[in-house]
Amino acid sequence: MFTRSFEGQKQKPTRRPPINNPRLGSQFRFPASIMSLFEDEGLQLTEVQRLEGHTDKVWGLAWNPATGTAGIPAMLASCGGDKTVRIWQQRSPSSTSFDCLEVLEEIHTRTVRSCAWSPSGEKLATASFDATTAILEQNGNEFECVSTLEGHENEVKSVSWNASGSLLATCSRDKSVWIWEVLPGNEFDCVSVLQGHTQDVKMVQWHPTVDVLFSCSYDNTIKVWAEDGDSDDWRCVQTLGESNSGHSSTVWAMSFNAIGEKMVTCSDDVTIKVWGVDIARLQSGDTKASWSHLCTLSGYHERTIFSVSWSREGIIASGAADDAICLFIESEDHSVDGPTFKLVLKKEKAHDMDINCVLWSPTENRLLASASDDGTIKIWKLASMHRLC
Repeated sequence: MFTRSFEGQKQKPTRRPPINNPRLGSQFRFPASIMSLFEDEGLQLTEVQRLEGHTDKVWGLAWNPATGTAGIPAMLASCGGDKTVRIWQQRSPSSTSFDCLEVLEEIHTRTVRSCAWSPSGEKLATASFDATTAILEQNGNEFECVSTLEGHENEVKSVSWNASGSLLATCSRDKSVWIWEVLPGNEFDCVSVLQGHTQDVKMVQWHPTVDVLFSCSYDNTIKVWAEDGDSDDWRCVQTLGESNSGHSSTVWAMSFNAIGEKMVTCSDDVTIKVWGVDIARLQSGDTKASWSHLCTLSGYHERTIFSVSWSREGIIASGAADDAICLFIESEDHSVDGPTFKLVLKKEKAHDMDINCVLWSPTENRLLASASDDGTIKIWKLASMHRLC
């Protein structure tokens, strides 16, 4: 079921305090071991499996956060232009091989652009060009659609759950961002329709530890949205654009580091930008804490950069229309202007066509999935070259 609510009709939810992600310790820090592996031993990105089955370009990927640990085989969802969602499962917790568990063919009537698991791993949200977002639940070995969210005027481009799973965000070519509250009985109530972007909104992403929402767009900007403490309305608290060292063309994607004090974005302008915030101020409840530009990485890709993903270990992966995957880490030698990042690996011809998505596994630090216009998904393992010999 769904509730189609607009700003004049909405019932405002109770204000929620900032949420800390229980998976991340407050003292989580970038491990020195990964730096030494890159510098002393060298690491190699090895393709361990090619997942085939989609009959059109593959747009989105999502690792199930409740799998891949405690003896539970990892699970990966993929979606694409063939209107299907595929569920892949690791053969065993120690294996790097995945099998297709299920193909969901009748959930959407057009391209499925994005998918995202809830933090508990119990629900999978899928966003489609048919202007709907579907909510799927696993029942035994099968997945069933338990809710359909309607309201966007046209293509839904992205979907994202907040850290507690109590809120869901969607965005669309209709230039709007919708926030849905998760209610009992698989019902979803639209609590806010956010109008601020002037063009197609490409992605929405919640901050990993607090209820602050980010969106990026064809209008070249990233917008930061937070709940107003006085009225409980959601509003834009910051716009990151070209005037404050932002991107000069379409912003395609964003990702956060493990503790959420840095964000990475990528763009049609062929650059990657890193942003920072005072995390203590943000987590204390000041959702208006400003994000600032820290550095720009350029000259590493030759064409549009469609996807970025920041691993728990601190490795940034990027995928682009030049068919390459790049890996970056923060340099220990900071300049007076702030942190710097360096390229540590570039995998040329990682796919035969544009790479639409790269995504690190949240529970297996050095397992990376990529999706491409060539219709395939690849699973990569980052390992020391000495250990591969």
